[in-house]
Amino acid sequence: MSCNIVPVGRRRDGGTRYWCLGHHANATAKYGKPAAKCVAADDVPIAPEDTLDLDFKSYPGGIALWGSVPAVFDTTYGHPDRGIHVHARLVKDGDKVIDRTYRKLRIPLAKDLLSDGWAEVDEIDAINYMVSRVFGFDTIAVNCSYCGFPHLDRDWFAVHEHRRHQCHGCGKQFSDSAAGVGNPLATLRHMLRAQKPKLTPAKKKAKFKQSQFPGGIQIWGSNPAILWTSGRAEEDGIHVHAFASTTENLPSGLDDTFAEVTIDGIRLDAAQVRTYMAQSAMPHIDGRVVELICPDCGLSHFDQNEWSYTPHVEHSCHSCGCTFFASGSLKKTIGNPFAGVRLELAKRAPNPLRNDKLGLRPETI
Repeated sequence: MSCNIVPVGRRRDGGTRYWCLGHHANATAKYGKPAAKCVAADDVPIAPEDTLDLDFKSYPGGIALWGSVPAVFDTTYGHPDRGIHVHARLVKDGDKVIDRTYRKLRIPLAKDLLSDGWAEVDEIDAINYMVSRVFGFDTIAVNCSYCGFPHLDRDWFAVHEHRRHQCHGCGKQFSDSAAGVGNPLATLRHMLRAQKPKLTPAKKKAKFKQSQFPGGIQIWGSNPAILWTSGRAEEDGIHVHAFASTTENLPSGLDDTFAEVTIDGIRLDAAQVRTYMAQSAMPHIDGRVVELICPDCGLSHFDQNEWSYTPHVEHSCHSCGCTFFASGSLKKTIGNPFAGVRLELAKRAPNPLRNDKLGLRPETI
């Protein structure tokens, strides 16, 4: 698709803002000039094999959808996760007939009498839904007051409630009736009468050495599902895949959610893993999530609440109360002990530690 670049208003410095109506992306070059192409012009389109037509009626055993990102710790050789992870069962508590990540879903659901009867779930919507939910933000339906385009708040905006939005459809700025975080999935959940998932702590514990799984391991933090149609509660904990060999496509060693995970004598903290996973999907803080050690008591520092997604200079130790600063040239940082734990685990891994990036563009004020 070629770009369709049009002026959409003024910038704060008085220059003109330009928007691509074809790719729904910014097309403003330096000094308020139109760019030769928009920032999304070279994005790889979603292939047909990465799109799933998902009819809920075909899977009476239950369906679950999550926003999926690359594992926070990955020593395997498979393709990294990105998009919407789907579980589907034909019978309740039966085997999963679908257990795969897709970049787009199409669900048969007519929004009104004029629609084509299909609702789409986009990978970027799903990933930012995960970010918002991990940091405790509910999402709402927001539609552009000019063109009606469903609005997605991503990156910085996914964790800050606000009224004024910039439409990705037409590029114009508009105000909503109330402050909130917009995500098109809120409309889908409402139409499907989706309830908030019932979370229950996982019961199982895992303790192993990486040498037991030559194919490598993958680790994610659990996060609330976008949709969960099963009657049983969703488990909360740390999800682990363990591969017996490098030729496996599916993990034969471990594939489960655990309350406690100890690897090579190092016990993982579920909150730190889950937070690190969401932080990795926020491009405006890329490179700023680090391991911080309190200089007074020597304990690792874990920034929580708003400080877990806001880089800052001063850090207050939760153990001894000491105020300290990050060493090195990077002053504004976010402390998460898992940043150091994953590097320590990598020293004992049978394969190199991967550092897959989502490649999302930052969006901030």
